[in-house]
Amino acid sequence: MSQHIGAPAVPCVEVGQRVLRGEMVGAAKGFVSVPVHAPTSGEVVAIEPRPHPMGSLLPAVVIRADGEDRWYDGLTAADPDELAPEDIVERIRLAGVVGMGGATFPTHVKLTPPVDKPINTLILNGVECEPYLTADHRLMLEQQGRLLQGIALIRRALGVERAIIGIEANKPDAIAQLTQLGREADIEVQSLAVKYPQGAEKQLIQVLTGRQVPSGGLPMDVGVVVQNVATAVAVADAVTLGRPLIERVCTVTGAAVREPKNLLIRVGTTLRHIIDFCGGLAEEPGKVVLGGPMMGFAQADLDLPALRGTSGLLLLGKSQVNLRPEGPCIRCARCVEACPMHLLPTTISAYGRRGLLAEAEEYRVLDCIECGCCSFACPACIPLVQAIRQAKAAILASKRNKV
Repeated sequence: MSQHIGAPAVPCVEVGQRVLRGEMVGAAKGFVSVPVHAPTSGEVVAIEPRPHPMGSLLPAVVIRADGEDRWYDGLTAADPDELAPEDIVERIRLAGVVGMGGATFPTHVKLTPPVDKPINTLILNGVECEPYLTADHRLMLEQQGRLLQGIALIRRALGVERAIIGIEANKPDAIAQLTQLGREADIEVQSLAVKYPQGAEKQLIQVLTGRQVPSGGLPMDVGVVVQNVATAVAVADAVTLGRPLIERVCTVTGAAVREPKNLLIRVGTTLRHIIDFCGGLAEEPGKVVLGGPMMGFAQADLDLPALRGTSGLLLLGKSQVNLRPEGPCIRCARCVEACPMHLLPTTISAYGRRGLLAEAEEYRVLDCIECGCCSFACPACIPLVQAIRQAKAAILASKRNKV
């Protein structure tokens, strides 16, 4: 029930109930929340806390598939030309569409900015700057019609004319094809230098528009909304077909998997099943990561489910993993030099570890984009970004409790 930023969905089915593919099984709880839908048809056999990729037990609806994979007949198609902007946003909300780049922020929230935050530019993120991941690249080559349709729908929902697709130069085929198609749809395509973490919202906005999102601010503060290209495809399906977000493209790769692939996977599919579909393990993995090697989360169990934000399943070989123990900080400042947000990671991490949250916030911990550059650069192998994540989570939880 927790596959997005915001309040988890609340189960709205009962044990023993039969459900169909695309039928709602979890209702949204509040504005910053989205519903969850059955990825296939079958019987609800349990509603209980289950292991979650984020490392804790969270509420889940367990469905025993019946093998028929029948669609729920309550999903209705619509003619986009007959829909008002608010109708487009509502269909996106009902379909449970979230940011597919990994952040999983509810899309309908981004498409309803406050009146005092006018939007004039839509950016489509096709950068995919993390190593190993190629899911968005394949989608830009193979789902261009749905992508352009989704972009058009998002533009209508926001009421903006300017749309830019940012793609790194290591995807020349996608750049060439979308540039040609973009001319007909009045969409700009910009080729960008290959540079991590250029796919982060604030960095992408600055390189494409020259605008700088202020500290503590959001893209809407500079008149911009950023959506991942896979999100645009999900928007097209939600608005035109009424289909909820129950599947996504995922890169399965790494030295420990026999047959690396890009797969269209159903939400809820176990990591073990995905690996088996790719020929199984070629060797005992040194680390299993959901997402990319920089921003992904290491996993201890292959029986965990894939989620809406599972852009990649990375199975690194033991020779690819640095297993050195953590050492003391040597004050080399490599983390400071590597930080794209110009923070002091080692200082913030130290405050976070000691529970000094006010001090961590004073040093702009909430501006951290969790890109992992500091941890990667640290010669002492200090898990800086993990400590910063924990500090951010504690600060945000404290703020929520005060409201």
